[in-house]
Amino acid sequence: MDIQSTDHLIIFVKNPVLGKVKTRLAKEVGNNKALEIYCQLLVITKTVCEAVNCSRCVFYSDEIVDDDWDTDSFHKFVQEGSDLGERMQNAMDQVFALGAQKAVIIGSDCPQITSSIIEEAFVTLDRFDTVIGPATDGGFYLLGLKRSLPKLFTNKQWSTDTVLKDTVNDLRSLGLTYFLLPELTDIDTAADLHLLPAPNKKARSRAGFSVSGSEELQHEYGEENGPENDGQYRQTGTDNTEDET
Repeated sequence: MDIQSTDHLIIFVKNPVLGKVKTRLAKEVGNNKALEIYCQLLVITKTVCEAVNCSRCVFYSDEIVDDDWDTDSFHKFVQEGSDLGERMQNAMDQVFALGAQKAVIIGSDCPQITSSIIEEAFVTLDRFDTVIGPATDGGFYLLGLKRSLPKLFTNKQWSTDTVLKDTVNDLRSLGLTYFLLPELTDIDTAADLHLLPAPNKKARSRAGFSVSGSEELQHEYGEENGPENDGQYRQTGTDNTEDET
């Protein structure tokens, strides 16, 4: 890991505790299966992030643990704040205070994300004020900034289909430019499970994540299966508003 890099990647993860991860999915597949799937998503996310040349910062939901997010490759923090917006804002503030000139934040729910998409986000920030990875559910799977923008993290109904629209409106009101990356899908329900990589017996990995409430889970994953990188930009005052909602 390049600890001197001014490109900081923030990875938001949940501590894998039975009954506390992928709760919407668990209503359909059960808590044990939901935990297994989330651990698989952690493996996918970690593998993708390791291929990005930047300073990598893992932010745990509850506590820092000794797991596969090894300290040789990842700095470790705990999320702080009363809601998702406040936690993201605080994480952004922390990495900018550490010397970041570009900060990109992602979650750990999107099996389609690739290292090339994350790398494009950093490069795009050379030309645009912000970069967004829109999710099919109306939110975003990635957000990149060059400075703290508290307005983006307040007055949002998080985990609803209005988040992306409200974020874009905030950027317009601030007079900032933004670039839209390819639209991807998070794993939220059983209908999304077809997006998980097919098992690859030649590339098995035991998820070395400290799980609570279940035995250690073994997972298989394959190659990255995200879409081709076909992002398009949107610039304040020049875009067609109808194709963003």
